[in-house]
Amino acid sequence: MSSLDWIVLVASLVFIVLYGVWKGRGSQNIEGYLLANKTLPWHSVGLSIMATQASAITFLSAPGQAYADGMRFVQFYFGLPVAMVVLSITAVPIYRRLQVYTAYEYLEGRFDLKTRALAAALFLVQRGLATGLTIYAPSLILSSILGWNIYLTNAVIGALVIVYTVAGGSKGVSYTQLGQAAIILTGMFAAFGMMVHLLPADISLLDAVRVAGKTGKLNAIDFSFDWNNRYNLWSGLIGGFFLAMSYFGTDQSQVGRYLAGASVAQSRLGLLMNGIVKIPMQLSILFIGSVLFVFYQFAVPPLFFNRVETEKMYESPYAATYQDLEAQHRQAFRQKERDVRGLVGALRTDDAAGIREAGRRVAQSQEKAGQIRQRALDLMKQNDDDANTNDSNYVFLSFVTRYLPAGLVGLLIAVVFAASMGSTASAINSLASTTVVDIYKRSIRPAASERHYVVASKVFTVGWGVYCVVVAQYANRLGNLLETVNELGSLFYGAILGIFVVAFYFKSIRGSSTFYAALVTEAVVLGCYFTTGIAFLWYNVIGCLLVVVLAWAFSVRRLAL
Repeated sequence: MSSLDWIVLVASLVFIVLYGVWKGRGSQNIEGYLLANKTLPWHSVGLSIMATQASAITFLSAPGQAYADGMRFVQFYFGLPVAMVVLSITAVPIYRRLQVYTAYEYLEGRFDLKTRALAAALFLVQRGLATGLTIYAPSLILSSILGWNIYLTNAVIGALVIVYTVAGGSKGVSYTQLGQAAIILTGMFAAFGMMVHLLPADISLLDAVRVAGKTGKLNAIDFSFDWNNRYNLWSGLIGGFFLAMSYFGTDQSQVGRYLAGASVAQSRLGLLMNGIVKIPMQLSILFIGSVLFVFYQFAVPPLFFNRVETEKMYESPYAATYQDLEAQHRQAFRQKERDVRGLVGALRTDDAAGIREAGRRVAQSQEKAGQIRQRALDLMKQNDDDANTNDSNYVFLSFVTRYLPAGLVGLLIAVVFAASMGSTASAINSLASTTVVDIYKRSIRPAASERHYVVASKVFTVGWGVYCVVVAQYANRLGNLLETVNELGSLFYGAILGIFVVAFYFKSIRGSSTFYAALVTEAVVLGCYFTTGIAFLWYNVIGCLLVVVLAWAFSVRRLAL
């Protein structure tokens, strides 16, 4: 990076940290530290909710996901708006009426201590691992693209987050996310603007959109039903609804965001803002990836976007073969560019027969380029069985570092850091609050002073921050990170949501029945994950419904006995 890039990056990070420390200063009690004294307006609540969910993985992996697979990932969020309405009606008033600090605190009054502890434990396990991934993801990609040391990058991101999260608590996290949102939006708009600007002079944005549509990169909705298809309308509406209900209704990293609202109305408006804005935001990010695909129809893309793996091939016994594949790749690109230009011409004249013929030629050239790439991937595996042959996480940042001018590169790297820090800070804050409220205060030191619990919260914040950095240091190759982090959550969210559904709607079922139902369900979900090909979104449905059914069955059996 240039000196200007470093100035922009460092200035952005310093601003984020200092702003978070300044806005969060003065918390003297546990409510102020963990819930910002319940004073946040709805727009702060809404942005905090969105920033918590939209980690660096979103902004790094989503464009690469669309580049490789089109825009169908957006269906993942189709159930979210309905979930926001349901939670606004049900969960928000219940949590606010009971004056709880965490979602799991409610479960003890409804059931018993062991059920509360189980739900809290499932959250801590899942969220601790997922937060490590939100640190690891940008570090992995930055280290590969820029040549930075991955372990040092993990440590820097973690340390920056810990500083303002410990100093500012929930209020510092929430207000810092406002500044992070401004940096992220500015950076993404700038990247898209440069992407369009760098298209050939005779190719307009409308031409690019038409080409993206004809090559399958705008395939946002799939109406087919298939249990093994990760992204279609039905898995998004049904599985996505259950996932959103669990994530936003029972995951303390999100519940803590809207519990900090100034009133029930402010919390509800924050959730509804998320439901309204999230799908258009995600669609926009995926659209950037689709346009990036078209950009690379006119500019030679790398045969493989992960530079680390490419460098391994240059230093391997297969270097000559790999370089020959790169030459074939460039030759295939030139033919593909001619075919794409033919498609653009046919689209401009609205020549139906010409469009069909040009589309056929483009498909053939795409297939030929794909075959060359596949031979390169096979060669990588032949050279190293552990080679990471999924490079979708590297596509967007590779474009940024190769084509954007000085200053904008630093801004986009700042976007990566800001997004990672925003979601990580919320997660670490929620891990600390759950540990203090549901374990430490409840079972270890139940009668300490408010000041003691504030100090304990800061200590646990540091502890969880260090833990997440350690997880990041040991994370390994995980495919597309956007899918991986959601897949991990789906293994736990169904069972947790089932516990809360029973708590809210089945008043006759007691704690022991629910506790054992959740344990059995979690074992079943993990068994399905390791032995079947069921798409991960359905685990949220299976887990939730199985907890409800088993809890009811155990309850009936207990009454019969």
